Amino acid sequence: MNQEVAAPVRNFTVLLSPTPRGARLARLLATEQLRAWDLPLDTAPQIVAELAINAATHGRVPGRDFRLTLYVVGGTLRIEVTDTRGDRHPHLAPATPDAESGRGLLLVDALADRWGVTPGPHPRKTVWAELNRCRPK
Repeated sequence: MNQEVAAPVRNFTVLLSPTPRGARLARLLATEQLRAWDLPLDTAPQIVAELAINAATHGRVPGRDFRLTLYVVGGTLRIEVTDTRGDRHPHLAPATPDAESGRGLLLVDALADRWGVTPGPHPRKTVWAELNRCRPK
């Protein structure tokens, strides 16, 4: 008999208010969840922070929360932040040296192995980032 043992799929999802406080809570909750899964904490919390503050700033619709989802399949951690502004897709743009904001996606691009945007269902969009080699310590 050929038995195959599949690696468990870990996931975590939470709805948060689209405010700076909700974005901060996203980072804190993600850090604690990654710690509970015994995963490295070097880059993932920063990616969560950047995607969450973008959802709170650019994806905000009054009365509608954003969703943070983390899941691990094999050695890949996927971070997803879903908001209800599907009409506003993020894009990389160089920030001017004196700009006070505008560097978040540049950080995500530098830290993540892959990232992108998945539209829908209307009116939502999901901005996601993946980190490879995310094995327990």
